[in-house]
Amino acid sequence: MDKHIGARVRLKTNGGRKKTIIKEGLLEKTYPSIFIVVLDGQGATRRVSYSYSDILTDTVELTVMEGNKKIQCLQ
Repeated sequence: MDKHIGARVRLKTNGGRKKTIIKEGLLEKTYPSIFIVVLDGQGATRRVSYSYSDILTDTVELTVMEGNKKIQCLQ
């Protein structure tokens, strides 16, 4: 994960009741148990954090983007 700091990422999360939420942002920081993503917003910057267990349990799907190409998908 550390090698992707500063990269554009796409987050696909489970919104409950058959809803899927897709957000895009920049991978800002990584820590031993969590990672922080700065989300693109309408005039406001928002930071969200997820744990690595969210990826392992398929709660979050993280896709590292390069331009408009998917270069790596972490599930």
